[in-house]
Amino acid sequence: MNALCLTLLAPTEIDEKLLDALLMYCGDRVFTSAAAAAHGLQHEHMTDVERVRGRVRATQVQVVIGVGEKDALLAKLRTQFAGTGLRYWVSPISESDG
Repeated sequence: MNALCLTLLAPTEIDEKLLDALLMYCGDRVFTSAAAAAHGLQHEHMTDVERVRGRVRATQVQVVIGVGEKDALLAKLRTQFAGTGLRYWVSPISESDG
C-alpha cells in the first residue's frame, strides 16, 4: 500500500474537536498529536502577545493514511473545519514499520 503522512496544524481552540473527528474516522489506526509553535502565520490572526513572540500555539497532528483515503478525509476535514484556521500538508512515506 502506498502511504502518506497527513500533517495537520490546528489552532488550540479546535484541537479537541479535531482529535475527536480523527478518532471517529481513523478507528483503531494510530496517529500522534503534540503541542507546536507555528511561525509565519498572518498577523491579523495573531494576538498582540503572539505578534511579539512571533509564534502561535497550535496542535500538530500526524496520521498515516493510504493514498486512496486522502481525498475523502480531506473533504471531510475541509467541510467540518472550514474557517477555523486548520492547515495541512501531505508527504509521501518511503518506508514505515507497521
